[in-house]
Amino acid sequence: MRARHRPADGAALFPVLTPGSTVNDLYETDFYAWTQDQGARLRARAGFDNRGDIDWENAAEEIESLGRSEKREIENRLAILVLHLLKWRYQPTRRSRSWQATIIEQRRRIAREVLASPSLAAYPAAVLAEEYDFVRRKAAVETRQPETLFPPRCPFTIEEILDPAFYPEES
Repeated sequence: MRARHRPADGAALFPVLTPGSTVNDLYETDFYAWTQDQGARLRARAGFDNRGDIDWENAAEEIESLGRSEKREIENRLAILVLHLLKWRYQPTRRSRSWQATIIEQRRRIAREVLASPSLAAYPAAVLAEEYDFVRRKAAVETRQPETLFPPRCPFTIEEILDPAFYPEES
């Protein structure tokens, strides 16, 4: 539906809308991209407004922050999901329906975020290593096991983590 115009430095600017599409379409099809696009458009417009009756910079920042909250939501859901997958693997005798329900729910919520903002589809993979560092420490606390029990790098691929059928075997 849309392609991105890229200036010489390669940074994304505004989407180039295809015939018949509008900025409203972007809002409906990719909320995160819309927030970043609108923030950039507001900043660009600020340079042409000499009246000073609109706080363009802060308005742009607020809209962009809505998009950043989408990223934080994915980060939080991913952390909870990986934590429960670790507990599932390393505490097989304590597995519960509650853990399974949490795993199912976090996968569903991440999938819904990506569906609402397809431009964030690669984001879970991009933040997995960073989130895992935190999750590993938290897993040690919650399981009362030494942190060294858990691998220094995430033992699951992002595909496994997001796969509704994947439940790790005990280690």
